[in-house]
Amino acid sequence: MPETSGSTGRSPETHVIDFRAAEQLLAARDPRGAVKLLDGVIAAHPENTAARLLRARAFFAAAQLRPAELEFTIVLEREPDNAFAHFALARTYERQGRPDQARRHFRLAAALDPNPEYLKAARFD
Repeated sequence: MPETSGSTGRSPETHVIDFRAAEQLLAARDPRGAVKLLDGVIAAHPENTAARLLRARAFFAAAQLRPAELEFTIVLEREPDNAFAHFALARTYERQGRPDQARRHFRLAAALDPNPEYLKAARFD
């Protein structure tokens, strides 16, 4: 009998398929569909940072800014050197009208990775 995760009865392989499908849904501009798939993946694997980062991106794309903020924050608690997560959290704060928090994370992203987009957003003067 194949190994399953928790009470969902879904296998680890199915969670990988769901993760990949969620990536495709996000690329196809269906962030809500991506979130639905990722909810099950994260319920079975709450420690999976990649799934949380993808779900944060999907929440952001769906303009669900508070859930996006929470997911990006969880990712950064686990990976404080994740420049993309800092940048994305900064964009989330920016869209929420919280410029001070946004500036801090834009600058952290730029300090961790000198990506031109991050440097421009950091506005080092």
